[in-house]
Amino acid sequence: MIKSYFKIFLRNLNKNPSYTLINIFGLAVGMASSILIFMFVQHELSYDQYHEKSDRIFRVSRAWYNQDGAVSLHLGHAAPPFGPLLKSDFEDQVEEVVRLMNTSVIIREEDNVFKEDRLFFADPSVFDVFSWEMLEGNPQNALSFPDGLVISASMAKKYFGEEDPMGRTLELRVGSNVFNGLVRGVMADIPDNSHFQADFLASMEPVVNFYGGYEAMMTNFGSNNFATYLLLKEGVNPNAIIDQLPDFVDRHIPANGQGIPASLGTQLFLWPLTDIHLHSNLDSEVEPNSNIEYVYIYGAIAIFILLIACINFMNLATARSAKRALEVGLRKVMGADRQLLVKQFMGETTLMSIFALLVALLLVWLTLPMFSSFTGKALSLNLVDHPEYLAGFVVLVIFVGLIAGSYPSLFLSGFQPANVLKGTYKIGSIHEKLRSFLVIGQFAISIVLIVAVMVVIGQLDFMKNKDLGFDKEEIAILPAFVEFSSNYALMRDRLMQHPGIEEVAISSRIPSGRLLDSQGAQAELDGNLTPINTRISDIHISHTFMQVFGMEILEGRDFDFNMAADSTQSFILNESAVRAIGWTSPAAAIDKQFNYGSRRGQVIGVVKDFHFESLHQPISPMVFMVPDSRFNQVAVKLSKDHREETMAYLREEWLAMRPDYPLEITFVADKFDEQYLEEEKIGTVFGFFAGLAILISVLGLFGLTAYATEQRIKEIGIRKVLGASSWNIVLLLGKDFLTLVLIGFVIALPMAWFGMSQWLGNFAYSISVSWVVMAIAGFLALLIAAITVSSQSFRAALVNPVDTFKKE
Repeated sequence: MIKSYFKIFLRNLNKNPSYTLINIFGLAVGMASSILIFMFVQHELSYDQYHEKSDRIFRVSRAWYNQDGAVSLHLGHAAPPFGPLLKSDFEDQVEEVVRLMNTSVIIREEDNVFKEDRLFFADPSVFDVFSWEMLEGNPQNALSFPDGLVISASMAKKYFGEEDPMGRTLELRVGSNVFNGLVRGVMADIPDNSHFQADFLASMEPVVNFYGGYEAMMTNFGSNNFATYLLLKEGVNPNAIIDQLPDFVDRHIPANGQGIPASLGTQLFLWPLTDIHLHSNLDSEVEPNSNIEYVYIYGAIAIFILLIACINFMNLATARSAKRALEVGLRKVMGADRQLLVKQFMGETTLMSIFALLVALLLVWLTLPMFSSFTGKALSLNLVDHPEYLAGFVVLVIFVGLIAGSYPSLFLSGFQPANVLKGTYKIGSIHEKLRSFLVIGQFAISIVLIVAVMVVIGQLDFMKNKDLGFDKEEIAILPAFVEFSSNYALMRDRLMQHPGIEEVAISSRIPSGRLLDSQGAQAELDGNLTPINTRISDIHISHTFMQVFGMEILEGRDFDFNMAADSTQSFILNESAVRAIGWTSPAAAIDKQFNYGSRRGQVIGVVKDFHFESLHQPISPMVFMVPDSRFNQVAVKLSKDHREETMAYLREEWLAMRPDYPLEITFVADKFDEQYLEEEKIGTVFGFFAGLAILISVLGLFGLTAYATEQRIKEIGIRKVLGASSWNIVLLLGKDFLTLVLIGFVIALPMAWFGMSQWLGNFAYSISVSWVVMAIAGFLALLIAAITVSSQSFRAALVNPVDTFKKE
């Protein structure tokens, strides 16, 4: 039977090569797109699944609440005491706990100096919780030693080449702290489908010393820098712990001065390890995560593209029904029943799907390197590493065969032999309507994707060009260091000697970063000092910070070098902080008493609201102060002229000030743009697959138009003899198809509006889905369809009627 189907397939290919090639290519493009997307989706869903105990590992997160119960901050990190306390308090449920603290470090090995961002101080239990392979060394005690250091295989090769790294010493510099790490283990590189990557694991002992000893560290609930993971015992329901977390918090953190329990202001949560990558996008993460919504979007696009390709097949198969009507009639006369004919047509479709799959795999093989680079994922078509792909290909062929072949096989097998052989068979109106419905569906999906592309591009343009409330251009960012901070005035004067440098400032955080620092505040309201229960983020700055960024002081004044009290007693608030505190206007805040943390003083100025963070977040209440510590970054405002010379000067000066520290210069504008990379990717994906959807739809429309033209060639000849012009013929043949595209456009409008409005809801500041965008998308689809239809129609209209009648 299969041999018979194969012969029929080859016969049809020989008789109708263009029809067969359109079908195979359309299905192949749809399959290739789906395979690429599903490979990406499978990779996204596989994050952290490789850990043997992944179903029992949970990460601890910590949230803070305003007085109205709204979450003001939610961190994927926790304070150092929480891990050990959770293990001791829930000893019947928690098997093990591990804390990791990530930091940037300068590593020296003899004359080689490198800056590394993937060093984690870790508890010795890290290898009891995570299933990372230790290639050399003892995982049980490698980090138990104060100088213990475990490095990845790639780092071992980077620092030691082919030499044995075990027992070698690396000098580690974290800020102003310098210590030696002895390599006591080498682990395999962490798989890329992990929610964070680590190149170095260091003993927690230097961190304990930094906090002033173990006791001081275990009473510090304010330093939330530790990624904390619990390994639950087998059979333990995590809800048994979650339900007790409020009492746990109250047990270990005292109530505030007003007697309000700590659990009303802060709370802990547990996150399944395998949910972190796609479901956790908190205010702090070890590394940026993805979003389950994008997985749904990619999956939907894959299904849409595949459906469009299947619709093409169904439309062309049913449109060519007259070509095979005689074959069906003869087979039925010879004794074939409908079930046998259905099997035959389904077999032909499945065979065509197999050929399409082979072409699709070739397309995937050609485009996979580019797609992997674009997504940033190490995707592979290797069936040895991914045997599940083979099962997926089988399912794909069956799915396409069933979807694409079911209706044509039922339709063709339903022909009545008597009518067929008499030549009186006509396609019923219900089948014509169904074909029209399928064309409408194709173009509705295509138009939705076009709208999505335009909305994403519009939102990206809005985010990149929106006035942030300050000047982000030409501001270079350098890392600060102790000598620079403690001698800021001298260092600033030294840099300002270059004509290409307009101003210099130092601060704890720079616009484009996250606002993660805050302390308790009190403000003068109605003559009384009142606790403020809204979170106000703090930024430590130098006196020149506002000048570097061109921020506007609405009321009061800026910090002044010549006023000593500005460094100890003065605050500048933004407008959002003024409103959150309850003052009626920026002017009302000036000279009011304000306490923040341990500092007591008054408000000297109010700065106009500006976007410190990306447009994903609303503008937060902020307080600025000039202390003498916690400066992490240097901001240098550059002149627009002679930029290259100025950059060379900065590198030269840096080398003179910090010869032991590799310089990395970033720019504020670039940092803001980096926060929208995910949106740029989704825009590119929408654009690429919208183009494919249009291409497949056009292929189908081309085939349908060609066939409709062929069926009406005699009518066209008669009309031309009676005086019809070529444009009359084009309009006659094209109006029905273009009407279907217009109907598809009307159907696509609410779908596109709803879907993109939901997506835009992820941003605190966004554009709206404009009717202009909708109209442009519809016009583009109509234009493409018109060009496709008219190309065939003109060809038919130019045929000499005499030649047509001769053939008849």
